[in-house]
Amino acid sequence: MTEHYFAPCPRGLEAALASELAGLGAASIAPTDGGVAFEGALDLAYRANLESRIASRILWRVGGGAYRNERDVYELAQALDWTRWFRPERTLRVDVAATRSPLPSLEFATLRIKDAVCDRHRTVNGKRPSVSKDRPDVRVHAYLTADQATFYLDTSGEPLFKRGYRRDAAEAPLRENLAAGLLRLSGWQPGRPLLDPFCGSGTIAIEAALIALDIAPGVKRIFGFQKLDWYDGPTWQRIKQAAQRRAKPAAPAEIYASDSDAAEVQRCGATLASAGVADAVVLEHADALHRTAPGASGVIVANPPYGVRLAESSALAELYPRLGDALKQRFAGWTAYFLSGDPRLPRLIGLKASRRTPLFNGAIECRLYEYRMIAGSARTMVK
Repeated sequence: MTEHYFAPCPRGLEAALASELAGLGAASIAPTDGGVAFEGALDLAYRANLESRIASRILWRVGGGAYRNERDVYELAQALDWTRWFRPERTLRVDVAATRSPLPSLEFATLRIKDAVCDRHRTVNGKRPSVSKDRPDVRVHAYLTADQATFYLDTSGEPLFKRGYRRDAAEAPLRENLAAGLLRLSGWQPGRPLLDPFCGSGTIAIEAALIALDIAPGVKRIFGFQKLDWYDGPTWQRIKQAAQRRAKPAAPAEIYASDSDAAEVQRCGATLASAGVADAVVLEHADALHRTAPGASGVIVANPPYGVRLAESSALAELYPRLGDALKQRFAGWTAYFLSGDPRLPRLIGLKASRRTPLFNGAIECRLYEYRMIAGSARTMVK
């Protein structure tokens, strides 16, 4: 049977995700703001969760319909046979998102959907699932428009950017799927030198190494579909083992990462080791303003510091012009891609961006700036 899915992703990466899903065999691909709808067999949920580097989740559509009020939403949800998809012993969480919904309270709508799912279980099995907000077995997602409610079961569980290799509790300033999206937008391909001179915990370098070694991003984690009743263990093992056999052993891959903060370099090294890609990345303690290019040409992909607090303004105003000078002096022949939420960057860096791609890093509106450095010249090439 053909199933219907929706994969949310960081805003600005919808086209990149659509291309990725096409490569995984998805059909009827329809990008929209904040994600991509697509169709495929049930086992596509296994492959998309395992292989997608850009999606935040893979949601499986289970039903929906027109509504006018909370009672309609309850009745739509209660009419779905949740007992076919998971047992009442599973813990449950419900999340609701909306665009132009007339309902006065999404919190109350969430409660009514939770009641509908639990009431359906109680009617059929005489037992209600219990609710767990932190680590639920099953996640129900509802999306409300002005007059339509659509219900999904989350096949991912934890968000897909949680690859399973990050050991420290601190959240990286750049989520893994956004880092993978930056690499895709840059056009970088394995075998071409890649540098992140502001590597921090190493997210961009690690995602590049996973691509270079053909390691599926989800190979180290478990997924929400493993708690659903249609989960087929042997089919999942075949898909996962095929991906494991395909992966290349870690070896130098012309991927370079550096940072001026020794503590960040140490943290990056630990995360590289946890991801199993330490041998693929050259890690250095070096200042981005003074380091040399690791090759005659290549690609820089970086998330340089940008001001969220006013106290950072003077330091950043000094950093950006010096960064522009460093690129002109030592990176002729390279193309740089900087993600920044600071609109002053293109003005202060002293280079003309050949492309600016709108993206969101969480709730922060950013741009990915492309700077092409002409070999043998201190000027940038503009498309």
